[in-house]
Amino acid sequence: MHQNLRLYITKDVYVLEPETGASLVIRRDSGAITVSDDAVPPVTEQDATMTVYGVLGFIQLISGYYLIVITNRENVGTLRGHDIYRVGSFQILPLARNLSGLSEEQRKDEHEYVSLLESHIKAGGFYFSYSYDLTLSLQRQSELTAESLAQPLWKRADDRFFWNRFVSSKLIDDATQNLNDFILPVMQGFVEIKDARVNGKPFTIALVTRRSRFRPGTRYFSRGIDSHGNVSNFVETEQIVLYDGEDAKQPSVGLKQLSYVQTRGSIPVYWSQIITLKYTPRLWVGESRKSLDAARAHFDEQIRIYGPQILVNLINKKGYELPMGQAYARTIEQLNDPRLDYTHFDFHNECKHMRWDRIQLLVDQLQEQLVKQGYFYLDATDKNAPAVQKTQTSVIRSNCMDCLDRTNVVQSTFARWVLTQQLRQIGILGPNESIENQHAFMFIYRNVWADNADAVSTTYSGTGALKTDFTRTGQRTKAGAMQDLQNSLTRYVKNNFLDGIRQDGFDLFLGNYKVSPTVTHSPFEVSRPLRVRVVPYILIFGLFMLLLNLFRPSYSGVHSWVSYLLLLAFWLSVIISGVRFALRHGDQFVGWPHLVALPNYDELDAKGGIMEKGGMEPPEMGTPPESLEK
Repeated sequence: MHQNLRLYITKDVYVLEPETGASLVIRRDSGAITVSDDAVPPVTEQDATMTVYGVLGFIQLISGYYLIVITNRENVGTLRGHDIYRVGSFQILPLARNLSGLSEEQRKDEHEYVSLLESHIKAGGFYFSYSYDLTLSLQRQSELTAESLAQPLWKRADDRFFWNRFVSSKLIDDATQNLNDFILPVMQGFVEIKDARVNGKPFTIALVTRRSRFRPGTRYFSRGIDSHGNVSNFVETEQIVLYDGEDAKQPSVGLKQLSYVQTRGSIPVYWSQIITLKYTPRLWVGESRKSLDAARAHFDEQIRIYGPQILVNLINKKGYELPMGQAYARTIEQLNDPRLDYTHFDFHNECKHMRWDRIQLLVDQLQEQLVKQGYFYLDATDKNAPAVQKTQTSVIRSNCMDCLDRTNVVQSTFARWVLTQQLRQIGILGPNESIENQHAFMFIYRNVWADNADAVSTTYSGTGALKTDFTRTGQRTKAGAMQDLQNSLTRYVKNNFLDGIRQDGFDLFLGNYKVSPTVTHSPFEVSRPLRVRVVPYILIFGLFMLLLNLFRPSYSGVHSWVSYLLLLAFWLSVIISGVRFALRHGDQFVGWPHLVALPNYDELDAKGGIMEKGGMEPPEMGTPPESLEK
């Protein structure tokens, strides 16, 4: 696969010249792609040149295709001798030379589409390798046949984690010529690789988190399951250990390779949280009978890939989250599949009063399953005949409401327990030693898992994860609680007012929404009543006047305390009235997505927000609206 490309830009073509081999030529007028051995344009025709490190893909907007290239990469480490990179910077290059053929409204929409793409990619978390398949765990890589290994990297990649699959389709679908060396599979998620030492023995510890491109999105605009069995926020996390022996140099090439895989994902039933500016969204839970087929499809695929499922549900057993626990338990009971082992651990109740050490109760409860489940272990000491010593036969699938904060804490706890068993097996730890007593290593380990929590959470909720003080230090602190409060307030603002735009970025980049040049009506046009449009301005002005009169009483122009207090009361009443109006008509102020239709929640139960009988099945995320005008 080409690692360094020289991009030549002329008024007629883009030419991507690799260090060796034929160049990729892209016609700017038609978007046609050809491969040529002698395509570098003369210097007099070159408008610009740059070095790029890979092609993210192509996307068609109103004016035609755009080329997306990686212009900077950051090396995050090596796995088994393969360099792993994070996308550092990129450029979105239009094939069209100008927008003169577009109307004013189309030009505005074109800029909006490009802005959505830029924001989505700038959000970060994109990783790739030219020679290592980041989308497959070590165990799944070991199961590849010689025929599969001979295939280009993108052909053997796991389609769920091939994040730029849609924008690469222009290259992939071209069957007339061989473009494989230009197709670079990029994964969204998290990769961190650390060299460590325990008992004087050096090894590499790595964490690879892969986010599925099916049913993706932001916190409240992507919930539950679709009819194909895809759940929101599905993530696979693999913990890797590479060890070459106590006298080996670092980084380890992996003479002994061990890995442990866990998954997380939204509760696999039809459900949603409907935001209306209130801090706690309105909960809607679909009828369990309608969720059954979708849940069966979900677990059939999970069992095919990972084996039997150990389901760990971490939501509360009472209050707001109770209906979700009941719906999940009822669905598992109705599936009646012996390959599903369901455990409900009320995280907040068990660990209240900052007793987070009680998570060990869950580990103890599932220890028999953990032992039976095992982990992957490949001994490649004999390079001519590497031997798989052990395989992981099942997987723990954890969830809370968001699959972020509680889930990451519990996953790190399971992974730490397994790591102790792994390091004992390869002789880094003694038979009675525990990794928790290796304080220097635990500092590294806890921070890797906390970084993972922040990376996954930022992509999904817009902020770092909650409860990472426990993950980083092993203790729950008051400072950590204050940081969680700050993150929660930030999430509230982003989830209510900014996530619609972020959701549009997901849908555009992943192809859930395809731009049609023939559509004349702008999808970004929002029509709100005048009374709704003026309320934010009234609130801002009322707050300004209240503060002004509080801190500069002389500006009020009144000459008695009674008049002054009445004036303050007036501006306070303006603010209170504006806030009450906004909360009463909260759905009119929310920043909704524009590109992909959401369910019509007005038809749901408006009083309790919970409808378990006769509910409406949400459409699949990614299903375009029947018409943009509608």
